[in-house]
Amino acid sequence: MRVSQFPLFTLKETPADAEIISHQLMLRSGMIRRLASGLYTWLPLGLKVLRRVEQVVREEMNRAGAVELMMPAVQPAELWRESDRWEAYGPELLRLKDRHEREFCFGPTHEEVITDMARNELRSYRQLPVNFYQIQTKFRDEIRPRFGVMRAREFLMKDAYSFHIDQASLAEGYQAMFDAYNRIFERLGLSFRSVDADSGSIGGSVSREFHVLADSGEDEILSADQGDYAANTELATSPGPVIEPQAPAEASKQATPDTETVAAQAKHLNLPLDRIVKSVVVMADEEPAVLFISGDDELNLIKAARALDAEDVRLATGEEALKATGVPKGFIGPIGLPEGLAVRVDHRAATASNFSSGANEKDMHWINLNWDRDVALPATADLRLARAGEPAPEGQGTLRSSRGIEVGHIFQLGTKYSDSMNATVLDESGKDVPMHMGCYGIGVSRIVAAAIEQNHDEQGIIWPQPIAPFQVVIIGIGMDRDEAVREAAESLHDAFQGAGVEALLDDRDARPGVKFADAELIGIPHRLVIGKKSLANGKVEYRGRRDSENRELDYAGIVDTLVGKLGD
Repeated sequence: MRVSQFPLFTLKETPADAEIISHQLMLRSGMIRRLASGLYTWLPLGLKVLRRVEQVVREEMNRAGAVELMMPAVQPAELWRESDRWEAYGPELLRLKDRHEREFCFGPTHEEVITDMARNELRSYRQLPVNFYQIQTKFRDEIRPRFGVMRAREFLMKDAYSFHIDQASLAEGYQAMFDAYNRIFERLGLSFRSVDADSGSIGGSVSREFHVLADSGEDEILSADQGDYAANTELATSPGPVIEPQAPAEASKQATPDTETVAAQAKHLNLPLDRIVKSVVVMADEEPAVLFISGDDELNLIKAARALDAEDVRLATGEEALKATGVPKGFIGPIGLPEGLAVRVDHRAATASNFSSGANEKDMHWINLNWDRDVALPATADLRLARAGEPAPEGQGTLRSSRGIEVGHIFQLGTKYSDSMNATVLDESGKDVPMHMGCYGIGVSRIVAAAIEQNHDEQGIIWPQPIAPFQVVIIGIGMDRDEAVREAAESLHDAFQGAGVEALLDDRDARPGVKFADAELIGIPHRLVIGKKSLANGKVEYRGRRDSENRELDYAGIVDTLVGKLGD
């Protein structure tokens, strides 16, 4: 391809509204242009990269036995009401009405649509398992779209849905998708990690995220330094630092004026934070609950939702806490709570002895409390936020922290949607049973931005070879004035094309410095420069995008040489 036929829309200056490097470089290299908040036009250069990612995803989905289809982007509200997600999904769901006042949404995901298709088309266990996928535009009405295509409202996604006769079959299908996702990210040339994760609004009990590792990643990943354990901090677990046991002492109440905070309580009673069991009042699906964690720990709301079997958990206001317990925040404790109030204790806090906690009286705290001696130990759960440097689960060393950009997520949904939408098949005995479902998503457009976040330098993008828009850029110095240089550049371009290598010939009437800068900015892996002097010596100047210096290679064998490099 010649630049005269494939115009580049590069920018010298970084747009002021571009916050992260991928957004800056995608705008500067002419990959995208903003249409409206969270909406982008993919220009020819960007679309080439997007299609390369899409091709790898499609090939590996097909290889794993999934079958491609295409579902409508606009979905009827009735399906979402069947699954109880029309209201639950929240303001990210773009709702609209047609001329007949019928309600629809622009699909952020397609669980309802695929379940409706499956319940109408699948009749027997003999048709299972089956996995359907599509690569399609989605829309989520983000409250604050930012970071370019990284958190856009409209985006391209591969979503797949599998149907199974039982949990064992679902587990097999889930593993097949896990393996396919690993192959996809390996083929894309990205450094990535899969981690245990929360299922969120999609649902299901088991899920795993795939993250492209990058310092700019929004998500923190905790992984074991002596094993394969890895999890998003939303779900990461650790026993935490050991709380040293104490010889039992006599419990008593202490006056503690003006000690609403744990720090003030610890100072007043001269206690370390791990000798304090603090209370946190939450609203679980708008019902109050009291959670107890160690004074040096932080509550993990995702874990709290799991422990309370709630869809949504938030911190209670002071007014809500007072109404639920009859006590102001800061003085709530485990002795004398109202009956019927849901109570949970974190596993680590349950190991505390001679601890201090609220006395359920204003300006009063207990000291030297012990579980099961002074107060029955309530139900326990993992409630704390795990931190880097703490012990990893199952003796796998220590947790270490890294940053990641979520680009894929796979779920075992179970019968969540088939139950609510009556998606059944006949089993071997002729009985109607709900199908077990899996759900598997990849952010195709997000991968493009994540790849840039992981692969760039001060000059621009450094594309992994499998997703580069072109493999080779050819720059002829003075080719508009020198016939021999022009013919050599043209000949090389045609030879690469004939060898199945996409080459970009920069035939613009522009200074060499401009062409070099654009080649580095758009990240083409291999650059060839043909000049009058080097050509006279039968040489061509070569530089890999990750190289620090130029090399001279023989013009005669350059096509075979680079084809060999591309095959490495």
